[in-house]
Amino acid sequence: MSKAIVESLVYHHAGKAYESRLVYAPGAEAKPALLMAPNWMGIGEGAERIAREVAEKGYVVLIADLYGQSVRPTNADEAGAAMMPLKNDRAELRKRMHAALAQLLGQSKALLAPGKVAAFGFCFGGCCALELARSGADLKATVSFHGTLDTPDSADAGNIKGSVLVLHGASDPLVPREQLPAFEQEMNAAKVDWQLVSYGGAVHSFTDPAANVPGKMQFDWRTSQRAFKAMHNLLEEVFKPDPASLAG
Repeated sequence: MSKAIVESLVYHHAGKAYESRLVYAPGAEAKPALLMAPNWMGIGEGAERIAREVAEKGYVVLIADLYGQSVRPTNADEAGAAMMPLKNDRAELRKRMHAALAQLLGQSKALLAPGKVAAFGFCFGGCCALELARSGADLKATVSFHGTLDTPDSADAGNIKGSVLVLHGASDPLVPREQLPAFEQEMNAAKVDWQLVSYGGAVHSFTDPAANVPGKMQFDWRTSQRAFKAMHNLLEEVFKPDPASLAG
């Protein structure tokens, strides 16, 4: 398959400029669309690397700019200052995710397969992807990698239209343990098609090669491989052709 290319896409939301990254392999074939919410560091080399790897498996990926064109954190303090206002204002967070989704679906650089849309995210981005699903976005699947699971109103899970997959580090100290049973209850009450995979020994940021805080945030190659495989298995399932469309 052709190597994926990365292009900037500038758009506006509420009078503010945002600059996302569209990542796709050139070609005439229409591909499913994936909205990716990066971790708290936002758009950067690490996020682009992941998006390239995913796009090269046959997807068009848009890395959402959740902070704005002028906000590119360079350290944890800056990332926290950019992230927390959105964590505390889920309505605005959802609006920014919807704005990014609209750009993905409305762009003309890469052909999209109709109706084949999903979202995935990492850490803070996992929270963002789940909030987009809870808002009622028309997604076939939503995947969270080592993200927090809480939400202001669990009844919003009733708006979820597709499958949900949570990929969690069983020893993650940054996702409070009480969030897991609460999430399960939330999904069950809304009759969502959901999965929660808990990886033994894994902590936060297990997909991030730059994470190296033992016992807290640390890359785990084996767990990362397993988690991405789980995501791709789900995407293959939800994007498979409708048998009715193949009849005759």
